[in-house]
Amino acid sequence: MSAAGDAPPRLFTIGYEGADVARVIDALRAAGVTTLLDVRDAPISRKPGFSKRALEAALAAAGIAYVHLRWLGNPKPGREAGRAGDIPTYHRIYFARLATPEAQAQLAEADAIAGKGSACLLCYERDPALCHRTILAGKLRERSGYAVEDLFASALREDSSKFNVEK
Repeated sequence: MSAAGDAPPRLFTIGYEGADVARVIDALRAAGVTTLLDVRDAPISRKPGFSKRALEAALAAAGIAYVHLRWLGNPKPGREAGRAGDIPTYHRIYFARLATPEAQAQLAEADAIAGKGSACLLCYERDPALCHRTILAGKLRERSGYAVEDLFASALREDSSKFNVEK
């Protein structure tokens, strides 16, 4: 925790939905993030560049450390409940995951990493309100007083080109 009068330490979150790796890295760099904490249960993706090894390599090339914290991810049944709009089940499953010894150890690890520098929690959903990373960021804020800031990567170039009004 910071000394009286100092700003609280910052913790960032980001989702990669609708973005590419370059745009996510741009957002991380702009915020001064030094470590990305991947809080996906299964760090695989059909989106190019977002599977664990490819993402880790791209971040390393950008000078950003990568740490995967699987036990802080939402397990598949929780993700399925969230997609179905069953929020009570989504929360029940995720809070049960967070109560495990493995998740508690990784929560402490995330806290230690974030306390040493500028860290960012990563998951898929663009909207933090729809993602477990907001719950996780709240738990870390309770532990260490982080000021949480949600980052947003710019849309893919292909997506933004359709809004070009120049003729």
